[in-house]
Formats: sequence, structure tokens, C-alpha cells
Amino acid sequence: MTKEEACEILLTGQNVFLTGAAGTGKTYLLNSYVDYLKKNRIPVAVTASTGIAATHMDGRTVHSWSGIALRKKLSTKELDELFYNTFTNERITGARVLIIDEISMLEERVFTLLDTVCKWVRKNSHPFGGLQIVICGDLFQLPPVPSKGEPPPRYAFHSSAWAGANFRVCYLEKQFRQEDPTFLEMLNAIRNSKVTRETLQILKTRLNQPIHGFPKPTKLYSHRVDVNAINDFELAQLKTEPHIYLMQSHGEADLVRALIESCLAPAELVLKKGALVMFVRNNFGEGYVNGTLGTVVDFEEEAPHYPVIEVKSGTRITARPTMWVNLDPDEKVVASISQVPLRLAWAITIHKSQGMTLDAAEINLGKAFGHGMGYVALSRVRTLEGIKLVGINDVALRVSPEVAAFDAELRRQSDGTRAELVGMDRSLVERLQEDFRIR
Repeated sequence: MTKEEACEILLTGQNVFLTGAAGTGKTYLLNSYVDYLKKNRIPVAVTASTGIAATHMDGRTVHSWSGIALRKKLSTKELDELFYNTFTNERITGARVLIIDEISMLEERVFTLLDTVCKWVRKNSHPFGGLQIVICGDLFQLPPVPSKGEPPPRYAFHSSAWAGANFRVCYLEKQFRQEDPTFLEMLNAIRNSKVTRETLQILKTRLNQPIHGFPKPTKLYSHRVDVNAINDFELAQLKTEPHIYLMQSHGEADLVRALIESCLAPAELVLKKGALVMFVRNNFGEGYVNGTLGTVVDFEEEAPHYPVIEVKSGTRITARPTMWVNLDPDEKVVASISQVPLRLAWAITIHKSQGMTLDAAEINLGKAFGHGMGYVALSRVRTLEGIKLVGINDVALRVSPEVAAFDAELRRQSDGTRAELVGMDRSLVERLQEDFRIR
């Protein structure tokens, strides 16, 4: 399915599962839909399964938005408390559309609770209380994170709420991030559990190979302890003067804390001339996106001496603070943080790289421990030549067998969705879209 066809279906107000391989433009389409909703004054709640994913969409976690938080179940009394909580009630009843990004990391339990909460608070027995629910993500990417000492959680598609929502599946096919057919073939082989000797040979061509134009590419590691050690070590090697930028915060303490935890920029950012950095927000007007790499080449003369970053093209960008905000249903800011949108980029965890596009990466899969880690890490990079592979184990290229089986069904459903759209009279499509817009 094309992005244009998926957009047509979204505009009808039906529940949609927007999926496809890494780099097919899912987030771009989702952002375009959010812009359309806001332009037409259709109230939309933008959420994601994790705080990191939420920052990519300028949203909040679905746990926070719904009031579920970390609870594993909700009693009737707790549901009533959510109903009588002014902020929660206004958020849920004030929305017409609920968007959830990075659905692969949302577990069945939370998805079921979300359906229950929406029905209870909205006093509406329809799936999710009558909201249009749009979920987005690639199930082949990172799965739900298990709690310590508990069995692995199940994917959201196991929930009865998933079946009840009657999603129209829109499976995007065209990949925009990678254009090299050999690289795409390798990624799709991993995704489809069809890794062969030829697949491995393609990957091994990048084993310990330098990347032209990137003498120190960002390193992707599976464990945070390795990432922190590398970044601290590399920064200490620079003998230039350090500049420190402290995060500013305002608003409700709990909401501020949640913003800080979800923000990829650190609370204390220490930079030196020569430091390798990565932008962690999108700002097309300024010329950078989440994942753009660069080097600190200078600092402004006047305080607070914001850093000047030179990116691959040679363009120099002054990185000034940006805000991450938490809004109430009336679009009033109830919590905010402000920080220079950078982080040290000699290394980053594979988990935090999900959703990013990188020009180059040194990837160590020697300690990979979960389904999808290799696929996520490799698919972050635009080209095969942009990869330097320094380690791999037997787990790295595995994907979830149950996801692989379910994917075939999703493709079948997407074909049916497309056929339904193509076979529908154009005037009917336009009437459905108009009815949804003015409802």
C-alpha cells in the first residue's frame, strides 16, 4: 500500500494499524495526519508506548495520557477515580482521535486496560469508547520490555481489544530510508527470517570496515553501561574547554520527571570543541532531524555560548535550546523542560536508536539479547557502506517467530483494505471523509 492510499483511509475516521518495514515513512505519514487533524480542529491525543518514542511525536506516553501509569490492573474504584479526575477525564473525553506510536513495545495488558479506561471514562461501550484509534509501528522491531522477575509480556495484538477495534491494516511497502537493493535485500531477509549464507556474506562485507567520511561514526551497543563508558572516555580525551548546559524545567513535578526520563538530551549536557554529537529533535527549518550527526566546531562568543555544529554536508548549525512540553486538554502547558537538543554521539543504545535515521554507525551486536535488535540497529542506517560491524552473536539476527507468522496475516489484511478502497466509489470515500471531519 502507498502512503497516499493509507492517508485516504485515515481520513475516513476508521481505526487503522499503520505498519511496514523500517524506513517506509510511517512516522512521516502519522505526523502529516496529526497536522491535518489540528488544522481541522479535530482533537487528537498523540501518544506512544515509551517516553523516547513519544518525544519523536511531541506526545506523551499512553500510560500517562490514560492514567493507567504502571498499574497492572484496575478495580472499579480505580476506574471511577480516573473518571472523576478532571485532567484525565478531560483528556480522554476531549479527544476524538487517539494515536499510539511504536506499538511493538506496548504489551497486551496495557492495550486491554486502555480500551477499558476509554470505555469507562467516555461512558461509551464501543471499542476505545468510540475514539478513532490509530496505532503505528513495525512489530519486527523491539518487543515489550519485561519487568524484572516476570515472564516476557505478550504483544498487544494478543489483546481482545485488538480484535474488537476492527483495524484497517495499512502496510506501507515502499522503503525510503534505504535505496540500495542489496542492502534492502539483506534487511528484508532478516525481517522475514530468511537469513542465508548469502545474507551473512553481504553483512560480513562491512565487518571492521572503515566508513568513508566518518572516522568516528556513532557506536550502537545493546547495553547502556557500554554506551556511557565510551562517551565519557571520548569526551575526556578532548583537551578543549568544556561548556555545560543545564536543563530548565517548569510545572508539575511528576509530569516534569516524566519529560526528563523520556528526553534523549541529558539534564546536564557537557560539550567540548571536537565532540561528536547527535541532534535529538526534528527541526526542518534549522536543517536537522532526530539522528542528524555532527561535530562541535565552535561556540557562540556571547553567553550562554551555544554550540555550533558542523554536519556532514558542511553546513554549520547553531544548536539553541528547544522545549519538550506536556499539555492539558486545552493545549495549556502544564509541564515543560528546555535543553539544547543534543547528546554525545560516540555511542548510543540500540533501544534509544529506534525511530532514528543515521548516516553512519559502528554496530556491535556481540551482546545482542532479544528479538529484533539486529534488525533495528542495521535498519537505522541509510546505506550498507554507512555500517561498520564490529561484533555479532547467534541471537542478533533473530526475529520473533510469532511476529513473522502474524505478519503474513497483516499483509493479507492490508491487501483487502486496499482492494476495498480501490473498489469504493470516489464520492462515497469523500462523503465518509467529510462526515468524519465535521462530526
